[in-house]
Amino acid sequence: MEEVKLTQLSHGGGCGCKIAPAMLQSILGVAKEKLPFPDLLVGTETSDDAAVYRLNDEQAVIATTDFFMPIVDDPFDFGRIAATNAMSDVYAMGGTPIMALAIVGMPINKLPVETIRAILQGGEAVCKAAGIPLAGGHSIDSVEPIYGLVALGVVHPKRLKKNSDAQAGDVLILGKGIGVGVLAAALKKDLLTAAGYAQMVATTTKLNSVGSTLAALDSVHALTDVTGFGLLGHLMEICRGSGLAAELSFDQVPVLSEALPLAQQGIGPGAIDRNLASYGHEIDFGAHLQTWQQRLLADAQTSGGLLVSVAAEAADEVLDCFKNAGFEQAAIIGKMAQGAARVSVV
Repeated sequence: MEEVKLTQLSHGGGCGCKIAPAMLQSILGVAKEKLPFPDLLVGTETSDDAAVYRLNDEQAVIATTDFFMPIVDDPFDFGRIAATNAMSDVYAMGGTPIMALAIVGMPINKLPVETIRAILQGGEAVCKAAGIPLAGGHSIDSVEPIYGLVALGVVHPKRLKKNSDAQAGDVLILGKGIGVGVLAAALKKDLLTAAGYAQMVATTTKLNSVGSTLAALDSVHALTDVTGFGLLGHLMEICRGSGLAAELSFDQVPVLSEALPLAQQGIGPGAIDRNLASYGHEIDFGAHLQTWQQRLLADAQTSGGLLVSVAAEAADEVLDCFKNAGFEQAAIIGKMAQGAARVSVV
């Protein structure tokens, strides 16, 4: 079978495949009433990262699923990135993964068995690194290649971290640099250097396992991960859920070094435009901010960093948690404040 590049078989890749926020809201409906299940601690009401169901006073189960089309051509790397991204939602709730199931859709008439096997092996490698079994799954013959996981985890109900509990005066900390979507777009255009590819794979395959550590800190009030809706989109979810405003300092936001010059050239995925069209009216961009900077803040991240809303006096403790776990770019990027749910970029 003739060798085919994975990214040529899909119309989008990574979390850039996500349905735009505005369209998703239209599909799901505007009203999100709390379901009449008292043990369902997290459902659909605040667009959180995973569902959480209380089993007893000491345990709650976290359930999430995430899958997408290829963001890279190397099948093993694609499997690793997709699995790391899926696992992130468990960590974003403050949980610890316990098991995963594979979601596999492949054009079997276009991809050799060895390629498909390598994708699955990439996912298995990440599950092994997380210390959990990949215990099964489901596969179909599909037009475009799709891979991801159903990830299950556990958390103590009192240690659960939602995206809707931020408090005024909290500072915001981001664990990874942004720019993954920019790098992925450059790859599709054959503009990405070897160093850029290595940086993209390194950041997207780094497990956000520090989320389990942050769960033990009472000072951490809200937690989410930054993926397809971009930094601004996921920060807006915190604002809406918490009923607060946020102030973001562009100069403090960590950016992947290989993505910065590409972003300045205007390179980026189509998801940026869809994101800004969905929530741009809720963002107050500073007059000094250039177009490429605005777009970078809306760049669709795949397997992005954890976004933490933490009491100001405990910010250094959270930064230490990130640094001790190897997240060298972790930084304070803004703060939460009283006010309507909006983000102001300064």
